[in-house]
Amino acid sequence: MRQPSKTASPIRLTVLGATGSVGQSTLDLIARTPDDFEIVALTAQCNADELATLAIRHRARVAVIGDDAHYQALKERLAGTGIIAMSGRDSLVAAAQIPVDCVMAAIVGVAGLAPTLAATQQGCRIALANKECLVSAGPMFMRAVRDHGATLLPVDSEHSGVLQALSAHSPDMLDKITITASGGPFRTWNVTRIAAANPEDALKHPNWVMGRKITIDSATLMNKGLELIEAQHLFGVTPDQLDVLVHPQSVIHALVSYKDGSVLAQMASPDMRTPIALALAWPQRMAAPTKPLDLAEIGALTFERPDETKFPALRIAKAAMRMGEGATTALNAANEVAVDAFLAKRLKFPHIAQIAEQTIESLLRGGSLKEPHNLETALALDQEARNQAQDHLAAL
Repeated sequence: MRQPSKTASPIRLTVLGATGSVGQSTLDLIARTPDDFEIVALTAQCNADELATLAIRHRARVAVIGDDAHYQALKERLAGTGIIAMSGRDSLVAAAQIPVDCVMAAIVGVAGLAPTLAATQQGCRIALANKECLVSAGPMFMRAVRDHGATLLPVDSEHSGVLQALSAHSPDMLDKITITASGGPFRTWNVTRIAAANPEDALKHPNWVMGRKITIDSATLMNKGLELIEAQHLFGVTPDQLDVLVHPQSVIHALVSYKDGSVLAQMASPDMRTPIALALAWPQRMAAPTKPLDLAEIGALTFERPDETKFPALRIAKAAMRMGEGATTALNAANEVAVDAFLAKRLKFPHIAQIAEQTIESLLRGGSLKEPHNLETALALDQEARNQAQDHLAAL
């Protein structure tokens, strides 16, 4: 366990996406051992007031707001503090390139791709909470990590669990990686009831406190499909070596099966501060104020196979993973468009998965599904997929 030290140098840290749920949890941990960390830069997209509050509280050197329209508000709030205020997409990238020991990459959506990719150029530790880096540009992103000698650590609880259960001594003996799913708020609902679900229903996650977009992804099970795609790139395995198991208690986060019949499971109470703490302190550990796991109190752990008929998003994501050639880029973009429309009450819940599937199919027919080889081609395919998704949305 990592303890505060008066002699060791503090870990220099940048948090991309400081006002989101992962960013807030990260800073909550930092505040508990402030002598162990030095906050270099914090970023947010549009919440200038909260960003300024966090920057002042944690004595950051730089604060960046992604939306230029909120720059003046940020600048005024930081006046006289000595904290440098910046704004715009280029400034997000610049913040990610400031030399640090660790970058917490927690910007939601494809907007986080460019800054996180820029952060790899430092060769530092990247605590990755942004799915889109691997879903939208997995081969290209992993190539950048290797080329620059960066250390990539997953912050998703499932992938963090896999990392902890993997054996470095016998990688050739790995048989299968299984990530778990709570099943979301609609696990026990029938198809008819799911079809009538509204955003308020979908945002009532039974176990986790997360942002709105990922909570909807949990309700559709798209998040598990995206996590399978991430796992393929993170751990260098084939689609046949990946599986999903519904585990309503959210105590076991991942299981790693070996060819000798052994299965190692990583367990913890459902709290994002556990995987965040591991990523911040790696290769050591640090204390986190999470609820101790009491298996006697829980009483029973149950498991079931995911129902891909009720939740087709998982099936669609698996198919995209096997297709490769840009299909996962299109999947992610179309899903973001569909989730936004559902949250705005312009789309029915079952149509989220439908929009994603139709977008992939239309791009495939048009010959547009090519594996992105750089940031520009990844963003271009992402935009083309969004345009197609909007067309399919309008046609409903």
